[in-house]
Amino acid sequence: GIVTYSTDADCTRAVVTINGIAFLVDVKSAVVTELALPSPVIDPRIDRSGRRICFVHDNAVWVHDLTGLASTSAVRITPTETSPHTTWGIADFIAGEEMDRTRGTWWTHNGSALLVQRTDVSEVAELVIENPVDPDSPMMTRYPAAGTTNAAVTLHRMGLDGSQAEINWDHRTYEYLVDVITDSHGELLVVQSRDQRRYEILTVGPDGSTNVLSETTDPEWVELISGSPARTESGQLVSVHDDHDNDHRRLFINDEPVSPIGWDVRAITGVDSQTVFFSACPSRDSWVCDLWSWNAADGLVQLTVGGWNSGTSRGGTSVISRNSLDATASDVVVTSAHGIHTVESFAEAPSVTPVVYRVDSDEPHLRIAVLFPQGQLPSQALPVLLDPYGGPHGQRVVNAGSAFLTAQWWADQGFVVVVTDGRGMPGSPSWEKSVKDDLASGVLDDQVSALELVTAKFPGKLDRSRVGIRGWSFGGYLAALAVLDRPDVFHAAVAGAPVTEWRLYDTHYTERYLGDPRTQPDAYDANSLLPRAPQLTRPLLLIHGVDDDNVFVSNTAQLSAALTAAGKEHQVEYLTGVTHMTPQEEVAENLLLLQLDFLKKSLA
Repeated sequence: GIVTYSTDADCTRAVVTINGIAFLVDVKSAVVTELALPSPVIDPRIDRSGRRICFVHDNAVWVHDLTGLASTSAVRITPTETSPHTTWGIADFIAGEEMDRTRGTWWTHNGSALLVQRTDVSEVAELVIENPVDPDSPMMTRYPAAGTTNAAVTLHRMGLDGSQAEINWDHRTYEYLVDVITDSHGELLVVQSRDQRRYEILTVGPDGSTNVLSETTDPEWVELISGSPARTESGQLVSVHDDHDNDHRRLFINDEPVSPIGWDVRAITGVDSQTVFFSACPSRDSWVCDLWSWNAADGLVQLTVGGWNSGTSRGGTSVISRNSLDATASDVVVTSAHGIHTVESFAEAPSVTPVVYRVDSDEPHLRIAVLFPQGQLPSQALPVLLDPYGGPHGQRVVNAGSAFLTAQWWADQGFVVVVTDGRGMPGSPSWEKSVKDDLASGVLDDQVSALELVTAKFPGKLDRSRVGIRGWSFGGYLAALAVLDRPDVFHAAVAGAPVTEWRLYDTHYTERYLGDPRTQPDAYDANSLLPRAPQLTRPLLLIHGVDDDNVFVSNTAQLSAALTAAGKEHQVEYLTGVTHMTPQEEVAENLLLLQLDFLKKSLA
């Protein structure tokens, strides 16, 4: 299916790919034309005029003239590389996994040139993922684990007239290319230091030179915010960063904060001429996320109230998506000069209806949701299942029914399900950064505190002698940590795709919280599950996709080996042909049933 698209400035033409084949869509007439391009076509981008597209094929960038005036076939614009470890136009692993940047090409505003990322992974450690089903076909990948060498990333201006210039900045200090922004005022480059405490926005000259437009520093780390930076039509710099005096993450226009005190900005969602659109959560109720706008004439305008909402506007047409706990589908409304239109959803109706009970605490950022079987308070105490993610960025407790579909399914199997967002998860800057150097103790303490609060809120409804916990990725780490460190509270755990040793996870994520393992080994030792293996006294099920190229299966294998060496009984389920997540429908369903069987037996 179609997962993304690119349009010209007027949204009259769009380009999409299906199975590596590019199609041009005339939006007004709905005529679709297959483009005769070398396949597979990766990440096609149409320029503002709608005359040309660029795309990646065979690790190189190509340009195709849609008018047929310049050429009837695509033209390669990047140099031929002899090394198989060098690519053009493709985002590096860290950009895609940790910076939310999936592109490596950017048209200049007038369409006369492209800014293109070149990536060299020859110095990045090579890892091999063995396939037990097909041992003759191992997968080789380059992975920058904490404390090791990152990919060498450079940026180049490739003119359609054949000119080329490398964009220059201080690579030694600013190792990470965060983003590139092109608009009528030129090009902006966003870079970040390896320790993530320094962040610069640079202007780019025609010859590839750069100048500092803005610099941000932070003693812990500079948080990257979706949509930031941007510029208004008049050239004002729009950005989001931390207001340490008020402990809020705020929207800034040039150097002036404009978002309201008491709200933490989550994203810049769009800039329409002089108006900036952004989403923000009230600090005292971060279940809620509302859409706001700002411009100099009208000031701040709150566009939604309550729920979990977002939206944007361009050319006077706005799109607003609203969610609430009472609905499992988004309500998407388009407003323009032609009227108001509700976008119809053809998604299949879910088989469960979440009924979410809210539990408040003295700490407003500790968000706790509780679900019971069929949404009804039980007549007797039931076993408890904590179902957290628990890690940075992964907010689970939001004002949207769709966020609790799986949790309600678990509740309907006979559990009281508790979903908690603790410290380190989105909230105020100090709340998020309280996990610096410690991803274990405080995060686990918050799960225990939430359990105590829920027990007090619903007396006689929770069987505290039967408490399980399940999680995936960071949640898998947290689940295993729970039975290792607090067997007095947790009686069984399912740990899916867990990071068990943080030295095995990537540079950008891990070093942000724990520093460089070459200089801070104690932080890594303190947060590792491997030394805790002899502590296991409760049932533990480890699950991991063998083809996981994000949290490598070696994490689970090393913990299993440590448990075996300590004489600790445990279960391991390796999933062949499965990566970090399980999009395969049959696998996902059977995986739930496997976990259910394990938890019911373990908590019997």
